[in-house]
Amino acid sequence: MSFKTLFYTTALALAATATSLRAEVTQYPLTIENCGFSQIFDAAPKNVVSIGQQGTEILYALDLGDRVSGTALWFTEILPEYKEQNDKVERISDNMPGFEAVIAKRPELAFTQYEWMIGAQGVVGTRPQFHDLGVKTYIMPTDCDGKDNLVGSDGTRTEAFGIGSLYKTITELGQIFDRQQAAAELVEQLKAREAAAIAKAADLNVDQMSAAIWFSSAEMELDPYMAGRSGAAGDMIRAIGLTNVVTSDEEWPTVGWETIAKANPTWLILAEMDRRRFPADDVEKKLEFLNSDPVASQLEAVKSGRIIVINSQEMEASLRRVTGIEKVVAAIAKAE
Repeated sequence: MSFKTLFYTTALALAATATSLRAEVTQYPLTIENCGFSQIFDAAPKNVVSIGQQGTEILYALDLGDRVSGTALWFTEILPEYKEQNDKVERISDNMPGFEAVIAKRPELAFTQYEWMIGAQGVVGTRPQFHDLGVKTYIMPTDCDGKDNLVGSDGTRTEAFGIGSLYKTITELGQIFDRQQAAAELVEQLKAREAAAIAKAADLNVDQMSAAIWFSSAEMELDPYMAGRSGAAGDMIRAIGLTNVVTSDEEWPTVGWETIAKANPTWLILAEMDRRRFPADDVEKKLEFLNSDPVASQLEAVKSGRIIVINSQEMEASLRRVTGIEKVVAAIAKAE
């Protein structure tokens, strides 16, 4: 084969690959079915209020920071790569914003990571409240697909969480904002990283290990909020191959330390965060408790130092989930 023929053959192959990866351009009006509501977008929203750090970081990843006029519900610092953009956006509230505060930003779209923020019993408002004012709403499918948010303190899974709902969130946002190419590339990057981490875990005999994830506690002496088996955090350790010792289908059920001690997990995974709503939000308080409580201190994971600390957002249905998986796998590999 001549160089000229090889050049053109390679060029054609590359062009074909680029064409296959090229996402479609959004055709408006666009109808989106989202968490029980059907909405029609006549154009990409130009003004968005984002309630929930996970969703805000996805918007920034899709280069939509200039559309965000306000944010709320923060657990930890913004990812470094988005700090410059985030500094330009008003933080309406660290926690739950008021309905009037959101509407004051005159958004075309109110976007939330949790249905308990904007939903049937939304603490910010109901979806009809926003729709009556001409404001569209979008809830991350990660919090409503296969989940009943009217049962349990943080909702109960009617179906086990699947990572596909995160990819669905990214894909649909790409459609709504006509960022489909960026959305497709982001999903592929996340899939590749997770597959690599899971492959590494397969060589560590993790299927013979168990784990429990402690998010926080309303008071240190009260039962802790632990990751249920069917939620996003439960799916994270299931993807790695670990067995979750908590069998509840609630997202974050409270579980007594006596029950956890009886299950005696191989690993304890703790959430660290900048939020200080509860005393146990502070990971140092968690560690002090584990080393002093007469029940928790007897866990083999505590006595053997098999404790892994990751960011709270790395155990949620977020862009950071894959980083959490990588950290857990790396910690197990280091202990082998």
